[in-house]
Amino acid sequence: MPLVTTKEMFKKAYEGNYAVGAFNVNNMEIIQGIVDAAKEERSPLILQVSAGARKYAKHVYLMKLVEAAVEDSGLPIALHLDHGDDFEICKSCIDGGFTSVMIDGSKHSFEDNIALTKRVVEYAHERGVVVEAELGKLAGVEDDVQVDAKDAIYTNPDQAVEFVERTGVDSLAIAIGTSHGAYKFKGEPKLDFERLEKISSLLPNFPLVLHGASTVLPEFVELCNKYGGNVAGAQGVPENLLRQAAQLGVCKINIDTDLRLAMTASIRKHLAENPGDFDPRQYLKPAREALQAMVAHKMKNVLGSSNKL
Repeated sequence: MPLVTTKEMFKKAYEGNYAVGAFNVNNMEIIQGIVDAAKEERSPLILQVSAGARKYAKHVYLMKLVEAAVEDSGLPIALHLDHGDDFEICKSCIDGGFTSVMIDGSKHSFEDNIALTKRVVEYAHERGVVVEAELGKLAGVEDDVQVDAKDAIYTNPDQAVEFVERTGVDSLAIAIGTSHGAYKFKGEPKLDFERLEKISSLLPNFPLVLHGASTVLPEFVELCNKYGGNVAGAQGVPENLLRQAAQLGVCKINIDTDLRLAMTASIRKHLAENPGDFDPRQYLKPAREALQAMVAHKMKNVLGSSNKL
């Protein structure tokens, strides 16, 4: 089975009131853990690559790993560029075999964001590739994306309609209170569901996307801190809020920080308990298994995408 686009995935997700997980990948073990979880849960799947991951692992290596995952699993998998910040990186990924790209023009003015997004959409659609864009700004840090909390901007519903109509984009990442990284909320974490419902009502049957949606599961934070970490006080988006968002038009939920925490906690634990171990297979195997279990949990209990193939 070849790589697929997200069009059919999102159509089914919207109609079924669930979301498809988009999981960031950097190496073989991460890809294997995610794909094995999707196979176990019979879940649709988006593997996504940030610009930073692409620099780290190299485009050709990631492509071959993802192709191997498709061949090994038989799953319908979409390969997505996460946070492409200019036309050139989107073009390179489209030409290089990605089936979906995100052009993130949220740092630009509304009109410049539209112009940039439209250019990417025109190039992508001519080649059968779908495009995600972003309107609004999320606080937090992810690779080269850094936005202070004071600079975060929630998505304007009326602007969202105009943006979609003028760009022809296939999905839209919106800002309703999530944040990149292991963000520390001030007080109780909340999402602006009134804003989400307004956007969904103005854009019926249109797939919306949530970035910065890791939960920062406390068991992994505890393990990281126990074995030499420093992520005390980190707090993500409660899983019940993500499940609610998936029932209100959000068809794609991005998860990255939880993957990193699951792997890092497992590796730190193993090396602390086995200080003489220098075989990467011995600490990467349990890390892969921890990541797989966490992704399976997300698919079953948060995204609602289990048994949706």
